[in-house]
Amino acid sequence: MEFTDWEPVYERILSDFGYPREGDERARDAMAEYARPFDAGRVDCAGETVAVVGAAPSLRDEVDAVADADRVFAASTAADVVREAGYRVDLMVTDLDKNPETARERTQAGRPVAAHAHGDNVPAVRRWMPRFDAGHVLATTQAAPVENVVNFGGFTDGDRAAFLADAFGAAELRFVGWDFDDPSVDAAKARKLRWAERLLHLLERRRGERFAVLDGRRESIRPL
Repeated sequence: MEFTDWEPVYERILSDFGYPREGDERARDAMAEYARPFDAGRVDCAGETVAVVGAAPSLRDEVDAVADADRVFAASTAADVVREAGYRVDLMVTDLDKNPETARERTQAGRPVAAHAHGDNVPAVRRWMPRFDAGHVLATTQAAPVENVVNFGGFTDGDRAAFLADAFGAAELRFVGWDFDDPSVDAAKARKLRWAERLLHLLERRRGERFAVLDGRRESIRPL
């Protein structure tokens, strides 16, 4: 998704949560200090099935569903669960808030991480990015992109992983470890999950695809 298409959606997210755009821009600029060119060919998934893995509590019971995907894009702590189950993670997508040590270890081992900057994680960006091997980091923002910091759409780690897979050419997206009604999350996270649901609804319409994770829910989703 181009930023010109994403920006109206982004403005609605800012309005709904009361986030200042300037905060995201400051975080983006902090990320840009550490970002380096990233070879997107490393995560090219043209014509492939990509498992987009969320970090819902159900993931441990569902993780084997990634086995026959061509690629695995995993959000945050889902990367640990997939790895512990013996499967490869092709791209970890994180805003550095839960398991940044995993992200650091991945980059040091030469494996790609999409590291995200947003308004309230500047301290995490400044703490962790110097510890990463920048050559293996795809730096992302939810504000306007700048050199070496990209924006292909998405808000939470999970739906951003889906938008990245779309941007890199995935033929099919398969969702594993997702629960939009996760009772274990707080009110703020539950609200973000509502937005993740709406964003996936937008993405499936743009792709002309129907995501199984939205089956039984589409009729109640407010379209973007």
